[in-house]
Amino acid sequence: MESIRQLYKIGHGPSSSHTMGPRHAAIAFAERSRDKASRYVVTLYGALAATGRGHLTDQAILSVLTPVAPTEIVWQPEVVLPFHTNGMKFDAFDSEGHLADSWTVYSVGGGDIVEEGQERASGESIYPLTKIKDIQAECEKNGTSYWEYVDKYEGAGIWDYLRQVWNVMKAAVERGIEAEGVLPGGLGVRRKAVSYYVHAEGYSQSLKSRGLVYAYALAVSEENASGGEIVTAPTCGSCGIVPAVLYHLHKSKGFSEQRILRALATAGLFGNVVKHNASVSGAEVGCQGEVGVACAMAAAAASQLFGGTVAQIEYSAEMGLEHHLGLTCDPVCGLVQIPCIERNAYAAARALDANLYAAFSDGRHSVDFDRIVEVMKQTGHDIPSLYKETAKGGLAAIP
Repeated sequence: MESIRQLYKIGHGPSSSHTMGPRHAAIAFAERSRDKASRYVVTLYGALAATGRGHLTDQAILSVLTPVAPTEIVWQPEVVLPFHTNGMKFDAFDSEGHLADSWTVYSVGGGDIVEEGQERASGESIYPLTKIKDIQAECEKNGTSYWEYVDKYEGAGIWDYLRQVWNVMKAAVERGIEAEGVLPGGLGVRRKAVSYYVHAEGYSQSLKSRGLVYAYALAVSEENASGGEIVTAPTCGSCGIVPAVLYHLHKSKGFSEQRILRALATAGLFGNVVKHNASVSGAEVGCQGEVGVACAMAAAAASQLFGGTVAQIEYSAEMGLEHHLGLTCDPVCGLVQIPCIERNAYAAARALDANLYAAFSDGRHSVDFDRIVEVMKQTGHDIPSLYKETAKGGLAAIP
């Protein structure tokens, strides 16, 4: 299992699989073909083609390749390559029109790209254990917590990286609660974060607390939808949940930056386990792999901050994921706006509820986190492709 640096990626929205991944692929292909390319043709397949315009996939690719050579985008939404639905083929032609280079690659979620048969495009395996039950057992044996397990294998340098992640998350919240206007894409969706933030201030403490969590999640998700700088946690489409919970607890409870970074480490570990053993790609397993995993990560982080035992932290994360099982990825018009933004706000609140529920328990429960990850993976494979980022089924089919 690789570093949590590969889970928390800093970049621009609106989609880790449809924007960040294709951009990374374009950069890699440009580097290898720059000296022989006079023209590029990039063919997008499956879900990548079906919702790519709404996710700014073409713009992400063109911004990289066009400065090198003229580039044409070909859309093939009806053609699904067998390895993964987010397939793309890069062709470089020389000055005489001959094919000089060709590369087929897949965007598999979280900004990662892989070739057929690969596990992941990059990332050294640094964790010896890949199941939460095994990590939990080691922590309980040694009297340590999940963040200390992360520190053990990531090394001291991880804290500077997580500090950078936290700063980007905070900046996204703070930009988002000040911004107003309509989100790009043609749906006419107005930003709501500022309204929720202002209204929350007028309520009693309990309602104010919940309203602020909504506002912070909306703020980051709206920044993502606008192409702003965010952190995948674990994806762009679910990037508002972890920051909303941590920012809210940082502001309302006064948790120090050091404790926030430790909570980020714990959250990253849980997200990493899902990414390694299943998927965080909406196109592969539906929104349960994006919003569901983000809710689990945020729940684990909250439990860590409130002093939960390793068992209670695991239970919090388990509930966060379990109660999103079967959630489809059905963006209207392929945009990461409806229902994505609202789902981020609601899941942030559910993460806090999961933490509270687990805090009343001793952490013992019937179905562990790893089993839920297995169920999520199988459920994702069973969900018809109509409901996995193709913008053809579910809410996306509503006129």
